Amino acid sequence: MSVRLSAAALAHMPPGVAVPSYRRSDLSPGIVHFGVGNFHRAHQAVYLDDLFKSGRDRDWAIVGAGVRDPDVTVREKLKQQDWLTTVVEQEAESSNARVTGAMIDFVRPYDVAANLDMLARPQIRIVSLTVTEGGYYISPATQTFDSGHPDIVADARNIDAPKTAFGLIVAGLKRRHAAGVPPFTVMSCDNIPGNGHVTENAVAGLARLADPELGGWIRANVAFPNSMVDRITPATTDRERAFLRERYGLEDNWPVFCEEFRQWVVEDRFPAGRPALDAVGVTFTSDVAPYELMKIRILNGGHAAIAYPAGLLDIHFVHEAMEDAQIRAFLEALTRREIQAVVPPPPNTNLDSYRALVARRFANPKIGDTIQRLCFDGSNRQPKFILPSVRDRLKAGASFNGLALVSALWCRYCYGETESGKAIAPNDPSWERLQKAAKPARNDPLAFLKLRDIFGELAENPAYVSAFSDALASLWARGVRSTLADYLSDKR
Repeated sequence: MSVRLSAAALAHMPPGVAVPSYRRSDLSPGIVHFGVGNFHRAHQAVYLDDLFKSGRDRDWAIVGAGVRDPDVTVREKLKQQDWLTTVVEQEAESSNARVTGAMIDFVRPYDVAANLDMLARPQIRIVSLTVTEGGYYISPATQTFDSGHPDIVADARNIDAPKTAFGLIVAGLKRRHAAGVPPFTVMSCDNIPGNGHVTENAVAGLARLADPELGGWIRANVAFPNSMVDRITPATTDRERAFLRERYGLEDNWPVFCEEFRQWVVEDRFPAGRPALDAVGVTFTSDVAPYELMKIRILNGGHAAIAYPAGLLDIHFVHEAMEDAQIRAFLEALTRREIQAVVPPPPNTNLDSYRALVARRFANPKIGDTIQRLCFDGSNRQPKFILPSVRDRLKAGASFNGLALVSALWCRYCYGETESGKAIAPNDPSWERLQKAAKPARNDPLAFLKLRDIFGELAENPAYVSAFSDALASLWARGVRSTLADYLSDKR
């Protein structure tokens, strides 16, 4: 008989399930986090759980927050188990389960008053976010804040009753400023180049629209540290719930499964203070950029490289794609030939070793990460993970045929049909627009490149247009396998 997760059940957990060694009643809030998804609960919450277990900084517990309908569901599920989460770390030869207790509350979504009351509390010294790459109101091509987005315009007109996470942050800072309470630090934990700068542009940009003086005060007084986060964390399905129940005898409404590896590099800029996370493995540095560039270009770019050929070939799981000799070889060749050369290594890091580590992580058969997840939101991910490497290769006068092929594979995927004729379900917030461009691109590749918010000036670069067009034409005329084989046979 299985045990249902709750605070009362911690005293009699099934064998093999680790539990918090601290009393949760000793915790007090120090962080409000927007976006209590799987990644946050497998990453930031785990580091804090480790810190609390060490006996330190128990005034830095997490209070969850959210502004979307799915956040309502997450809150309901987690409230039923007293905000506890089971995290299962899986490798090919091992599986370890632990219950984390770093989150102690979750403000009700859409309750503006309750959210602002929490953000105004002096003990809240950090507000962190995992709201996905597409949640920052930035133009994919220019990477600048989109001040004309309807959500932003609406919040700017009524900043005391906001509906976005950034609106709540601005309104919370406004309330603290008026009360003479020092501002909290705003920390992004999303996979975005310069995520601290991007977050500052969103928060201060919205504030300026609502109140120019407030926007200036935020620019001058609020810290937005950059960070790099890494842990492969797939979506939770009934498959994971059943495994937890059958292997460990534990019922969890929303367990999180992830790999054993995790990494967090943070710019050490926290005027209001921070937990001593360096004691549990977090790297604090004055410059996150080298770590961030390596991860985004090699790991996230690598995900894109395997996702679209695998999706077009009806491969379901990521580890199955890595079992495919041709896809695995494409990842290795693309990374080694084109990506790695434009990635300066971070301190004490060997890029060949890092590339090999990434490949091993992708091949982990226990994770159950899906190709569909990797394919999701290409309209936001391509401009961040693939196209910057193209631009760097262009500046260096070097080839970029493999990178152009990755984008051509994405275009072919957006057509909405695999090579076997199976329909591809909508898999991007801009799916309808992408399909409208991908359909005519079968005969006119420029129809897709005209998505200027994605491709920017590359749509007018003759060398890039030629490489993309040739790759797409080959995919349609000869298929994924032959097109990949051509790239792999070219040793340049």
